Parts: sequence; structure tokens; C-alpha cells
Amino acid sequence: MIENANVDEPDPRLIRAAAGGDHDAFSDLVRAWQLPVVRYLERLLGDRAAAEDVAQEAFLRCYVHLGRYTFKGKFSTWLMSIAHNAGIDAVRKRARGERATARLPPPRPSSDPAMRVELAEALAQLPVKLRSAILLVEVTGLRYREAADVLGVPEGTVKSRVSHARERLVAWMRAGEDESDAVR
Repeated sequence: MIENANVDEPDPRLIRAAAGGDHDAFSDLVRAWQLPVVRYLERLLGDRAAAEDVAQEAFLRCYVHLGRYTFKGKFSTWLMSIAHNAGIDAVRKRARGERATARLPPPRPSSDPAMRVELAEALAQLPVKLRSAILLVEVTGLRYREAADVLGVPEGTVKSRVSHARERLVAWMRAGEDESDAVR
């Protein structure tokens, strides 16, 4: 059953006040729209906790960009498009993580300090261009576009570097497994 949570469009004065830095006005907007945003994201993501996290991200984006809202369309449409984009970003990030995990051999216990040392060694062996790209995307969680801005290169270059870094890390881990199998 789909619940219809009709929320009235906010008063333009409230939006202008929030855009002008009035934290109470922005809190009023969040309170009015939090439930519809979380409900939408929960259905999109299939996970309530993830939806709440992504909703926070969406409202942060809304706060940052509120001054760009032009009042030419409905506020609800504008806000939900921000929430949708944040949700899609979360889906893509999850898929990237799943793809990266699927390529790796089964993980060794994370409590193994030797594994952390080995991973640090593997990362250190990567050329700095590959290492910085994979760390920005996989460790810090930046989108390719954001990593491209940080590195000052095109987005496609970041994608290529991350792909090459993953390939080298997988090859390095497999080589380590082959050596440990040979010792047995």
C-alpha cells in the first residue's frame, strides 16, 4: 500500500528566510518534508536506515543550494529531485562497492594486523595517480565527478585509474594467495 503524505507547499517567505540563513525556518522545512523524503528513499533503497542517512544528505544538499531555488516550480518537486539524486547516488555507491567486493578474493579476517599491513603495502606499490584515485573513490567515498575535481582530471580518467588500481590490487592479492598455497 502506498501512503499519500500530502504536504502543502511551504510559504515562499519561509523558503526565503531559510535561504537567508534562518536556521529555525530551515528546521521548519525539514520537519515538514522529512517524512515524505524518508518514505520515498526507503522505497527507493529498500532500507530504512539507509533512507534516513540519505535523507540527511539530501537535506544538507538542499540547505547548501537553497539560494538557487528560483520559485519557478514547486518547492516539493525541487526538494524531491534532490532527494532522488541523493538516493541514486547511494544506489550507485552501493553497486560500486558490490562490484569491487565481487572482484576481490574472499577477505581475510579484518582483525588480522598482517592483512592491514599487506593492504597498505599493496596500495603503496600502486603509482600515485592510481592510488589517489582509488582512495578518493573507495575509501573517502567521493563520486567520480568529485574525485575528478580534486585531481584536476576528467571524470573518465578517474574511472580508468580506479579500474586499473582495482585490477592491480586483485592481481597482487591473488599472487599473495598463490605464494601462501605454495608454502603449505
